[in-house]
Amino acid sequence: MTAISPLQSIHKRGLFGDHHKKNKNDLLNISEVKDLMIVQVVQYKRSKIQISDVKIDGIKFPLQNSKVSTNKETRILWNAPNTWLVISKKENIIELIKGTCNDENFAITDISHSRTVIQIQGIQAKEILKKGCTLNFNELEKDNCAGTIFHGITIVVDYVENKPDKFNLFTLRSFGESFYHHITDAALEFGYVGV
Repeated sequence: MTAISPLQSIHKRGLFGDHHKKNKNDLLNISEVKDLMIVQVVQYKRSKIQISDVKIDGIKFPLQNSKVSTNKETRILWNAPNTWLVISKKENIIELIKGTCNDENFAITDISHSRTVIQIQGIQAKEILKKGCTLNFNELEKDNCAGTIFHGITIVVDYVENKPDKFNLFTLRSFGESFYHHITDAALEFGYVGV
């Protein structure tokens, strides 16, 4: 988790866009989320394990489309049938996963350094995301996730909190800079704080 972050050279801190005479608490916050472990877990078709009995860091795998299971440090996102993303600030999360999910039943892949993670938070966060993708954000709820396209870039949206809305947005590292520019350009209308 000590590698150079994808947005290290372009993410700017400060006030941007239409922020004049606005309360700072009403502005969007845009930041890069660093030091996350992102692990893809896939259960093999021939697996004899009941996934409903498996827990990682005390969390069960979500079994429904678009659901997220969570505790304070770890989130497990349903990503596709028999496929999940485990996202954690714990450096030893991959060992915890491997201790529970053996290689006879699961494929475990550390994808931490291949992803860019942008966090957008504020009362206008959904409006920013609506500008670039077709996902119906009015139906998305806290602790839901979805794969979608934002201005032609494949992303995963993780709805972390509401009041105000907070989203973690995942994309491939190679698209990170373009995605960041799309998000910040869309946020200029409302004003944002680069955190």
